[in-house]
Amino acid sequence: MQKFIGLIIVLGAVVGGFVFAGGNVAALWQPAEMIIIFGAAIGALVVGNSPYVLKEMISQLKYQFKTAKKQDVLYQELLLLMYALLDLARTRGLKDLDEHVENPETSSIFLAYPSVSEFPQLVTFICDNLRLFSMGKISSHDYDAMLEQEIATIEDEKLKPSHSLASVAEAMPGFGILAAVGGIIITMQHLDGPLSGIGMHVAAALVGTFIGIFGCYCLMGPIASSMEQYVKKNVAVFECVRAMLVAHAKGHVAIVATDAGRKLIREELKPSFNMMEEWINNRAA
Repeated sequence: MQKFIGLIIVLGAVVGGFVFAGGNVAALWQPAEMIIIFGAAIGALVVGNSPYVLKEMISQLKYQFKTAKKQDVLYQELLLLMYALLDLARTRGLKDLDEHVENPETSSIFLAYPSVSEFPQLVTFICDNLRLFSMGKISSHDYDAMLEQEIATIEDEKLKPSHSLASVAEAMPGFGILAAVGGIIITMQHLDGPLSGIGMHVAAALVGTFIGIFGCYCLMGPIASSMEQYVKKNVAVFECVRAMLVAHAKGHVAIVATDAGRKLIREELKPSFNMMEEWINNRAA
């Protein structure tokens, strides 16, 4: 909803200001210019990116205009899930943990926390790294380094769509100039016509530059920035899990390991230690 409100404000300010200055909105409707500019932008994205990046870009674009899931609920369920898994591993051993990390889709623990289960890459990250720790002796330092490297790889892959879109956004004014030059060429072919007709052709050519600048700074640039923020919010969840797993690897009890993850939650979403302890006690009861 916030994204739609922002776009309405942008359109209202730009088009409203144009009309207030005496402009004719119909003059901005130039389908040929739009085909050149946005067609070139889409073509550049297809040429410059792999199918995976394009698919991920479409997926992330969809999320920008959906109602965002409440991250406070996700973090609450994540803390409870990790506490349950780490406490099970500490009190009953890694053998009892196997049935949950090997088949999370049927695990009673994972199914109890739907917000986490709906985040498949996070579930895979948790299960793979719990399984890795149970497979053999590994120092907490090496374990931490491996988790850090994996998260960095995930972040790099997930940021490629926003970076690609930002690059094309920066090129939009150039595409606008391309369309404008094409319009000027058409204008040159009509110099023997009436002056009013020449003026219409020049105006249509300049709309190309207008659309290019608008597409860069008012549309694609902000959306690319929003996609980047979306990825960083998701990566922060992985960092939270990493802190809990490393604390567990260092030998801390489940409540201490879970608190290590709580400390990395953004201030606006972070529960107090007492609140987290109350959640755990209520769940146990």
